[in-house]
Amino acid sequence: MKRKTIALLMTLALAVSMLAGCGSKDAKDTGSDSKGASSEDSSGTEDDGADAADDQSDSGEGADAADGAAEEDGAAGDGEAFKIGVIQLAEHPALDESYKGFLEGLKEAGFEEGKNLSVDYQNAQGEQANCLTIADKFVNDNVDLILAIATPAAQAAASKTTEIPILITAVTDPASSGLVDANDAPGGNVSGTSDLTPVKEQIDLLHQLLPDAKKVGILYCSAEDNSEFQADLAVEALDAQGMSGEKFTFSTLDEIQSVVDSMKGKVDAIYAPTDNKVAEGMATISMIATEAGLAVIGGESGMVDGGALATYGLSYFNLGKMTGAQAASILKGEAETATMPIGYLQAEDCQFSYNQDTADALKITIDPSQYE
Repeated sequence: MKRKTIALLMTLALAVSMLAGCGSKDAKDTGSDSKGASSEDSSGTEDDGADAADDQSDSGEGADAADGAAEEDGAAGDGEAFKIGVIQLAEHPALDESYKGFLEGLKEAGFEEGKNLSVDYQNAQGEQANCLTIADKFVNDNVDLILAIATPAAQAAASKTTEIPILITAVTDPASSGLVDANDAPGGNVSGTSDLTPVKEQIDLLHQLLPDAKKVGILYCSAEDNSEFQADLAVEALDAQGMSGEKFTFSTLDEIQSVVDSMKGKVDAIYAPTDNKVAEGMATISMIATEAGLAVIGGESGMVDGGALATYGLSYFNLGKMTGAQAASILKGEAETATMPIGYLQAEDCQFSYNQDTADALKITIDPSQYE
């Protein structure tokens, strides 16, 4: 019995010992697996860290490239920007087209608003005093160049500075207006383009459309020197055609109606040169003249739009483009006003235009193919 009890106790001890060994082995295996998993996770973390470092490195290179591009773009965007001040005498089609053409000429030469150019456009509303005030402003602002559209605007700008380059347009004879020493050699800080129209060709057109006309009234503003110049040319051209010309002048728009009324019964037709006041008052002029049976031959197409019968005139848009090209040359340092001749559009650049409503009212038949 005693032996059996001892044997049973030994058996139980052996079983406990075996169970403990198994538990220890499982714990060891579990620890080993845990360690392996930890090692695996650590390895993955290191790989992820390396990838992140690579990404950071790549990101750094991208940032450097972006910074370089930004610097390059900044250099292009921060290039020298020029400022131009524009004085336009008044608002009417011819002068408006001159300004539009000027901007287009600059754009074609690489100068564009908002990029490398800023333009301060000012309209003087037909007042000489306003022109002077605007010119003072541009001088104080120290603009790089002044564009003056029409003779009074040009004279105002020229009276305020001899340093800032001034380009003029829609000015018939800069020399006779005292703006330059000579049209082919300006000699100072003023140059630009002339809107001298083909007066002879316009009188020829009048003769063709109105073959019975013998006396022609020449209507213009006495305050504009260039209009007087054109009026003299018209008288010569009329004489050459066997007609006579009489000058009718006014000084303000308020006088236009009475002056045109005074022409009734005295003339057979009216010729209006490129005159700013005439252009502004053309609607009134054409209304009175048409009612009186008088045809008006205008100096430019804007007058035809306003009611004149016809013209053979220049394109103010193209004239403005020519001035814009001159401005670009000056801004680039390729030319100077003192040695830049006044520019002119050629006769072949002029265009025939007519007003069908006015022709119908005057019972005049026009075949445009004869004048193109």
